[in-house]
Amino acid sequence: MSRVLTIEDDEITANEIVGQLKNRGFTVDWAANGRDGMVRAISDEYDVITLDRMLPGVDGLTILTTMRSIGVQTPVLMLSAIGDVDERVRGLRAGGDDYLTKPFDPDELTARLEVLLRRSQMPTAQTAMSLRVGPLELDLISRKVQYNGEEIALLPTEYRVLEFMMRHAGQTITRTMLFEAVWGYHFDPGTNLIDVHMGRLRKKINLPDAKPMIQTVRGSGYILA
Repeated sequence: MSRVLTIEDDEITANEIVGQLKNRGFTVDWAANGRDGMVRAISDEYDVITLDRMLPGVDGLTILTTMRSIGVQTPVLMLSAIGDVDERVRGLRAGGDDYLTKPFDPDELTARLEVLLRRSQMPTAQTAMSLRVGPLELDLISRKVQYNGEEIALLPTEYRVLEFMMRHAGQTITRTMLFEAVWGYHFDPGTNLIDVHMGRLRKKINLPDAKPMIQTVRGSGYILA
């Protein structure tokens, strides 16, 4: 059971977060101000943290930079009513792993925390020297990709997209997940970047007379079958 620390000074928002996460099976502790939140955050006893940007006593950015400076790498989802791009960038550069603007949908909050937990709890098999999915093999050292033993030439971004998909083979991968993992955007910038690179990958990976490995999940994203 994953442990979550919620650092939030607004009692109504905190109760909503705590209630939502407990209903989803998380164990949740609540800190109502920045000073108490920092003490708990640097204890490194939690699997993930939701951190309000504006807090009494010690603000969210100070908590975050302090955590990272002493080596606490607990994933942090920042929450803030300030939604402009500069503010999101400040939070991410300070060491935040994701950024969600208030007001937010409770289900989206839970989904983002689950993504952060999956990243931090990847099984050791995925830290091996290579990844293999069916006839596809990706060498993490040489960065070469082979299909049934024959090398496939990929551009750097195509390689990163494929690596992410192979690490999540069999799972539906959303556009937002790809933007976060490959381009570092924690939001959909509204471009056709993914469409372009996915089109190129399909031509190289979905070979003629073979079942297509990269498939579209209508309305959701993509899957590496």
